[in-house]
Amino acid sequence: MFAYIIRRLLMLIPVLIGMTLITFSIVHLIPGNPAQVILGETATATAISDLEESMGLNEPYLIQYGIYVTDLIQGDLGTSLRSKSEISNEIWPYIAATFELTLFAMIFAIIVGVNAGIISAWKQNSWFDFLAMLVALIGVSMPIFWLALMEQWVFAQELGWLPAHGRQDSRDPLAPITYFYVLDTIIHLDFARTVTVLKHLVLPAVALGTIPMAIIARMTRSSMLEVMKSDYIRTVKAKGSGQFLIIYKHALKNAMIPVLTIIGLQSGVLLGGAILTETIFSWPGIGRYIYEAINYRDYPVIQSGILVVAFIFVIINLIVDVLYTYIDPRIKY
Repeated sequence: MFAYIIRRLLMLIPVLIGMTLITFSIVHLIPGNPAQVILGETATATAISDLEESMGLNEPYLIQYGIYVTDLIQGDLGTSLRSKSEISNEIWPYIAATFELTLFAMIFAIIVGVNAGIISAWKQNSWFDFLAMLVALIGVSMPIFWLALMEQWVFAQELGWLPAHGRQDSRDPLAPITYFYVLDTIIHLDFARTVTVLKHLVLPAVALGTIPMAIIARMTRSSMLEVMKSDYIRTVKAKGSGQFLIIYKHALKNAMIPVLTIIGLQSGVLLGGAILTETIFSWPGIGRYIYEAINYRDYPVIQSGILVVAFIFVIINLIVDVLYTYIDPRIKY
């Protein structure tokens, strides 16, 4: 296993090189003078020249790329043109916010999706099966922005049960430690704030997790139906084992391989695709961070944000590959 992990980490090197090439090329793919585009049409020649020098745009392409990679190896993501701050110093709170939102969205998607798929397979062709698959079809087809707006209207505006914006009560801000607000409130032993933070998570997490939940439910049902027809399941049934034990101990473990693949892919998609949810719910995550950088033409932030999200996506895929061996002992590396 250890040797396999080392091999996979070595295989990440060309992937990471490709990622750096793509993110670095963002500035150079801009039509015209990148510095002129960044500063706008009213920028003076002196300002353009100064920006080209500060960003190294007056150097040959390969030298610029070499400087960029060298800075990345040293942990330097560049400087934000808008805030004039080091990106490596200001990006972590946004990453933590998106990661926390994605984590709770996937917890919702996995718990609801896996169990709905299991029950649908168990009660195949029943009213629950048809209802669950109908809901899954609607969930896959439903635009995230529409669902998010409907949640705000019903649960925040009409019923007043849940907050519609932000990560915490703006009138009583939290002093962050890790920037994972749920964890920070637990560290502070402030469980009243924990409840408040969790309430702020509910609506965006459900909106973000609905599509993965529907996909996981459909995949779980399909995989479970295939496994339930296996010879070893018939043997377990012949031994007189209960239905619950058959499903959750014997069938589910073997059915989880394709489901785990979907979970890993959807986790990566949510990390990079949370921009709509974060914008609607005013969630200060990496998606909104990149969106605001696009509006301000802050290309160093855009480069760094895309690179970080892509790197996390690659790491998630690596973790999923390693988890295969723990779920199915037949898989050996």
